[in-house]
Order: sequence, then structure tokens, then C-alpha cells
Amino acid sequence: MKKLLMVALVLAMVMAPVAQAAEFDLSIAHIVAEDNSWHKASVFFKEQVEARSEGRIGVTIYPNSQLGTEIEQIQSALTGGGVDIVITGESMMTFIPEMGVLGIPYLITSDEHMEIVAGGEIGDEFEQMMLEGGLRCLAYFIRGPRNVTSNIEIRQPSDMQGLIIRTPASTITVATFEAFGAKPTPMAFAEVFTGLQSGTIQAQENPLAMIKTGNFQEVQRYLNRTEHLRTWIYFCISEEKFQSMPEDLQQIILEVGEEMRVYENELYRNDEADIEQFLKDAGMTFIEDVDQAAFAALADGAMQELLAGEYSYMKPLYDQIKAVQP
Repeated sequence: MKKLLMVALVLAMVMAPVAQAAEFDLSIAHIVAEDNSWHKASVFFKEQVEARSEGRIGVTIYPNSQLGTEIEQIQSALTGGGVDIVITGESMMTFIPEMGVLGIPYLITSDEHMEIVAGGEIGDEFEQMMLEGGLRCLAYFIRGPRNVTSNIEIRQPSDMQGLIIRTPASTITVATFEAFGAKPTPMAFAEVFTGLQSGTIQAQENPLAMIKTGNFQEVQRYLNRTEHLRTWIYFCISEEKFQSMPEDLQQIILEVGEEMRVYENELYRNDEADIEQFLKDAGMTFIEDVDQAAFAALADGAMQELLAGEYSYMKPLYDQIKAVQP
């Protein structure tokens, strides 16, 4: 009887369908946690692409900076280093200098203004620059405004004098916070929590979703409503990888990308209020009466100096965005 059972088991194993390996494997890398809308959008992309391709495409997601900093992820995607899809924005200025215009404080004045710019001719220009640089944009995600968190209340630029604040490695951002009187310190996102905890830095600036992702509410008392930067982010695939795939699979990727954009942007809008309440419940105090006009005036002074000098090549795009009316 045992022999018969063993024979039956072996036959069942032999006759069982073997999972077919995907013809193409795609890896998505990003710097946020699994509860962030970027990650949820990545999961949407994975599920839809795998289903519609009937398993011919397999997608693996690496959240939380598992495959390096944002810059390292971009470099990997551009050089075939293991990352196929990245989520990035103004950090692209490291590779495409004109993209730095996305990081100009107070240039985009509202979500409505951002949608018109990102979804219109100017957005098309950015996507063409990205494509020529080696990355095909499949979607853009709207980001919430960036605010400064700290352990002191900030209402005026004078409140920021001497404040050691983490910023991205962007000349524009550094120059802006120097104009505010702060001491900007570029640092990878993954290192910010430890920096705040140890006192190496005293403040940081990010959208609400990234503040939650970084757990900064555990080491920062105040969220100061500076709203100094509104921008968007791109979900991009390596053009070399994209072109290695047959046309029918390319079409699936493009279609899912557009659907994912709508999905993520709705997630973002629903999440903003929830995240704000989460941060308040966690003990953060929101400073609402920030003199944004005073900060904007200083930021504009710093930016005009850069646009008249080393960043003069950004001036045409800057003027185009300024001219768009929400």
C-alpha cells in the first residue's frame, strides 16, 4: 500500500504543471516604505503587467532604498546594473541638468498649477529629455508640498538662522536654505532619521508622505507649513530594457503606466488628509501661520542670482512654467 502511495505521489509530481519562468524580468527600486502611494502604485503595476502579459513579464519590487540611494538607483537603471524601473524627479538633474528646474522653491504655486504643467507641453518636454537621457517615463505622480520639520517653531526666516537642516544634494535647494539663513546639509534619505536622532542635523524638509515614511514624527516636534516646493515625480523604465521587449509587451507596459498614474494620483489625494492626522496623533504640532511670502521672496532672490549665472540654461523652462496660469 505504501509503495502504491509513493508511486502515486511521484506520478502526481511529474504530471503537475511546472511554473513557467517569465520571458522578461523587471525590477522596480524606490526609496519609500510599503505604505507609501508610490509603493502601492508599484504593486498595481506589477499585478496588472503580470496578469495582462499572462506571466511573460515578472516584476519584483525593492522598496526602502534596498538597492541604494535614489541617485544610485538611477545610475543602475541607466547602466544596466540591475534596476529596470526607478521613481525619480528633481534628483535627475545629476544626469540631466535642466531637470533641476523641478526643484525651484515656490515656482509651482498649487496642485492645479502642477497638473497643468506636468500634464501639458512642458511635461512633454521633460519626458523627452528623460527619454534622450535613457529613461522612458511611464507615469508622473503628484507630490504633496514640502514642509520643514524641526524641534523649534518656525514662522519667519529669522527663526531658521543657523539651523542645520538636511536637504537633497541640489545646488538650488542648498542656495535657497542658505538664503533663509539655515545651514543646509545634503544627506541620503535613508540616513536622515539617524541624523536627526543623533543631532547631526536639526531639521529636514519633505512632503507629508515622506515624513511618515521616514518616521520623522518620532524625532521632530513641529511641522512648519512652509510649503516651499511643489513638484511631481516620474515612474521610469530603462529605455534599453523597454526596447528589448516585443511590441505587444511594450504596449501592455504603456497602458498600465497610464492607468497607474490615475490610480496613484487618487491615492495621493486621499492619503494627504489621513497622513496629516496620523502625524498629529503621533504628537507633531503643525505651525500654520508661516510667513510663506517672506520665504518666497528670499528664495526668489537666490534663484534669480543662479538663473543669471551658472543656471542660465534653466531660464527658458523657468519662464515657461512661470507663464502658465492655473
